[in-house]
Amino acid sequence: MHTTPSHDWRPTATIETLRRRAALTHRVREFFFQRDVLEVETPVLGHGGSTDVHLASLACTAVTPAGRERLWLQTSPEFAMKRLLAAGAGSIFQLARSFRDGEVGGRHNIEFTMLEWYRPGWSLDALIDETLALIHAVLGREPGTPRRRAYRDLFIEHLGIDPFCVDLDTLRREASERGGIAMHEAPRDECLDLLMGLVIEPTLGQDGVEVVLDYPASQAALARRHRDPRDGAWVASRFEVYLAGVELANGYDELTDPGEQRARFSADNAARHALGLGEVGIDERLLAALEEGMPEGSGVALGLDRLIQLALGKARVEEVMAFSTPRC
Repeated sequence: MHTTPSHDWRPTATIETLRRRAALTHRVREFFFQRDVLEVETPVLGHGGSTDVHLASLACTAVTPAGRERLWLQTSPEFAMKRLLAAGAGSIFQLARSFRDGEVGGRHNIEFTMLEWYRPGWSLDALIDETLALIHAVLGREPGTPRRRAYRDLFIEHLGIDPFCVDLDTLRREASERGGIAMHEAPRDECLDLLMGLVIEPTLGQDGVEVVLDYPASQAALARRHRDPRDGAWVASRFEVYLAGVELANGYDELTDPGEQRARFSADNAARHALGLGEVGIDERLLAALEEGMPEGSGVALGLDRLIQLALGKARVEEVMAFSTPRC
């Protein structure tokens, strides 16, 4: 039987830090209030979860009017917010409690706060500009001159390989050598993620905010895809924002095609099955909303705890949380 230690009842953040966090959170709300973006709240529990093979969803069993059901703790509020978009909510934002199993460390906590917002009718470029403005507002200072970099260019610069063209055996060898672990049977995207995380990410955003664009099409998740004008390769219409080696935000030109979205969910679950991971329930209500018609536009998710961590100069994300997972 596990006994919770009684000596670690104190918060992981100081009370003064929590006051400063509250002020920064107010700044976020004021930022969107001034831009006429509606604040919404959506459920933490859902009948569907994230099928993404790189995310581990948490689930629970609950008694509902339908009987005992399996419900998923949401890895982000994305699915429910998109249902609001389909219902005509317009531009919306949310400060949402989100959950990802196994994510514990200096920049991770199983339970965390996600800032997510959607802009119907907006291009990805316009949303990038607004994301940078939000970061500036929270930091209270200009975080250097923003730079935009293509994903494949970063791999060529740092590793001397084109991630879209390199053969899988070469990629696996590179990942094994860089990671110090056996990657000889790893899927392509797993090798790319390892190399991105170990070699490239720590260099990003050291002299100002960096925006990474045009990820591999296989990493589109819930984003559209488009052609790289250089050679016609399919790429994901998404971006990530980095500052001081920390990934802060992940934005999409949102996919609105219900058939394509269902196919991606199914492909994710097939990949999960092949990797020995449990399948995750598909969110049928999201697909029904897409069938009804979700407006085209862009959306972005930003890790608020990480941004506050950078704003306050803290070494670990738990230092800006009242109680991190080990002390919950």
